[in-house]
Amino acid sequence: MSYPDSVRYLYALGNEIRSVKLGLDRMHMLLERLGHPERRGRVVHVAGTNGKGSTCALIEAALRAAGYRTGLFTSPHLIEPTERIRIAGRPVSPADFATAFDQVHAAALALLAEGRLDHHPSYFETVTAMGFLLFAGAETGYTVLEVGLGGRLDATNVVHPALCVITRIDYDHQQFLGDTIEQIAAEKAGILKPGVPAVFGPQRPEAEAALEACARRLRIAPARAAALPLEIIEESADGTHLIVDGLEVVCPLAGRHQVENAATAVAALRQLGISGEAIQEGFRAARWPGRLQRICRTPEILVDGAHNPNGAEALAAHLGRFYAGRRITLVYASMRDKPVAAIGRILFPLADTVILTAPETDRALPPDELARLAPGSRLLQAPHLDAAWKLIRDPDLVVVTGSLFLAGEAIRRWDPARGGFAC
Repeated sequence: MSYPDSVRYLYALGNEIRSVKLGLDRMHMLLERLGHPERRGRVVHVAGTNGKGSTCALIEAALRAAGYRTGLFTSPHLIEPTERIRIAGRPVSPADFATAFDQVHAAALALLAEGRLDHHPSYFETVTAMGFLLFAGAETGYTVLEVGLGGRLDATNVVHPALCVITRIDYDHQQFLGDTIEQIAAEKAGILKPGVPAVFGPQRPEAEAALEACARRLRIAPARAAALPLEIIEESADGTHLIVDGLEVVCPLAGRHQVENAATAVAALRQLGISGEAIQEGFRAARWPGRLQRICRTPEILVDGAHNPNGAEALAAHLGRFYAGRRITLVYASMRDKPVAAIGRILFPLADTVILTAPETDRALPPDELARLAPGSRLLQAPHLDAAWKLIRDPDLVVVTGSLFLAGEAIRRWDPARGGFAC
């Protein structure tokens, strides 16, 4: 298939939440048919609720700076599905994406014809298998692999990694992972393997206890990022200069919460034996779009995919620290499975005006439903992002948030570096 046809087919499989089919049998059968590409190269497997993508970006950049040919698998994408599969720091080409899709799709159809599969692998399972094929073909020395949902039954959990990393755990996807932090942590801990070293990011006590219990059962002694000496030298709206475990680094990812992600990445890279010089160089070059990203200066537009209460609190803290006194217009959207009321209570009071809108996905809540779930006194509604922009009068600071889908649309429309029109 062509690249557009492969993307259309993937979308026809259903979105990643509604079509989720937790379990590893399909992946094992599919990868066996493909020759087990997931067994080639070393893997750093990263789970968590918040910060796992940023941590993956920091680890991958430092591994690349150390001279390794790297793979990076993350989700979701902001603009194009090719962003999910990166080799040597760059998204794979549309042609390579389509070729990998054809291989995985053909294997799936063969298994269906043999009666070994009862349905086509899901969107996420298909793209995960495509990533493994492309990383194997590129002969990556290290692949940094972000878990999609949970851990224990996630499609990525078919690897025997060189290192497991678990970032901060919070409430998210309770319909799949459980109603308590302990249950969610136990699912995330499902990526841990006997004999495989692990790193835990800073955790709330109930998550820490659940992770520790799993580590004891597997007889592994995880390194803890919270135990590393840490000193913040200087922080700004664009990143943080800090010392972690005696190593001075500049983290260009904005937000105080990125400090713990940087510490977690340093702990992971120490476990892998990466030099301090490579960590410093990699961190300076690391990028993770859509998270506290300034995409325009006049007017100033921040994009942040805060989609759960912990992410909303991090955004609120950043705005309070660096944008106090600014007149904020908040453009907000949410998916149907998110705690809109809790997020609204955190973010809406910070804004002079809140514009409720929806990105171009059937998972999105319509603005009128958002208004019922998270009422406020200064709410406007717009059916889509372009209509929301027309409602903004005399903008000072515009914050686009609540959904990575919305963040991606804002970057595509307004970021000149991505070919968007200037604001």
